[in-house]
Amino acid sequence: MSGGTRPRAIRAVIPVLFCLGVLGGILLAGLLPFVGPRNGVSWLPGEDGVRLSGRSTLWSSASFPASGFEETSCSLELWLQPALTPDSNTILSFSTPENPLQLTVHQYASLLIVQTGTPHRRAPNSTIGTDNMLHQGTPVFATIAWGANGTVMYSNGTIARTFPRHRVPSGCSGQIVLGTSPVKDGSWHGQIRGLALYRQELTLDQVRRHYQTWTTKGRPDLGGDHILALYLFNEHSGNVVHNAMPGGPDLYIPGRYGLVHQTFLEPFWEEYKPRWSYVKDILINIAGFMPLGFVFYAYWTSVRPIRRAALITTALGLGVSLTIEILQSFIPTRDSGTTDLLTNTLGTYLGLRLYGWSIARAALDRIYSGKFPRVNPRL
Repeated sequence: MSGGTRPRAIRAVIPVLFCLGVLGGILLAGLLPFVGPRNGVSWLPGEDGVRLSGRSTLWSSASFPASGFEETSCSLELWLQPALTPDSNTILSFSTPENPLQLTVHQYASLLIVQTGTPHRRAPNSTIGTDNMLHQGTPVFATIAWGANGTVMYSNGTIARTFPRHRVPSGCSGQIVLGTSPVKDGSWHGQIRGLALYRQELTLDQVRRHYQTWTTKGRPDLGGDHILALYLFNEHSGNVVHNAMPGGPDLYIPGRYGLVHQTFLEPFWEEYKPRWSYVKDILINIAGFMPLGFVFYAYWTSVRPIRRAALITTALGLGVSLTIEILQSFIPTRDSGTTDLLTNTLGTYLGLRLYGWSIARAALDRIYSGKFPRVNPRL
């Protein structure tokens, strides 16, 4: 190969490398870390319970059937200790494939919040909560009792607040998910020391007795109560938290963090949030795809001209974005939604329009031709 042929061959490869480099960079940015991180659940040393740090989750090995409850009556006891007062994440959920957010318990700063969902919708149907209940490093024995006359929330054996009109249509049924939302990444930080589920609405006397015996003796004095599940977290090792009630599902600690019902292409109207972080994500997604439109449109107009280069470049941006969003539905730390399809496609189009600027086109043509301005070695 002659000396003149080699530089021409190298210059011919530069545009292709640029296009592949931009495409590869976008795919890496959209798909890293490819798999879920190690589960952050660990056993408390020398005492009963587990610590949830980083990205953490536990879930029941099977679902609790709705037939196990008397109409809509059920009760939930949760002995926990928040690690962060400003935390705002899901502590526990009852989830089904038809209604992933059927019943969820959240922390929002010092509030304990309970939400009920409706099938095939991510927005909650109703929300109740009690303030000044969760504090960093302070254990709390929280009880939520649902009955025909409404809901009562207890804190350390005493009534915190009542909600006469709040009911749960399906009772405490479904698969238990602890530590994060079943559909979206967002881990709660703290300790779980005990969890119990009853097929009845507990009374104040029962709640007070359970609180006193569980916190002093390590397990509640049931006294004939209709209990469905009791998790004492006293195994101290392994990946299973056993249900002390025979025949009931255990809690499983997966090796890697994951979501039970991860969202696939969430509609953009449900993704919308009136927050600066939402606007910032939109701007980042637009800017992130502008290089794709810029380099591919330049390649298909000046290096390897094709017809309808603008349309094909924009379609490429949509295709790359759709590929990323589909694959993100399998990565628990990423969100799969249609908002990104719109913003990424817009970014691709703005990138190809940017190539119409003489300054930008001249800079890229200089790079493609290999003609760089000389640099003074004395500088």
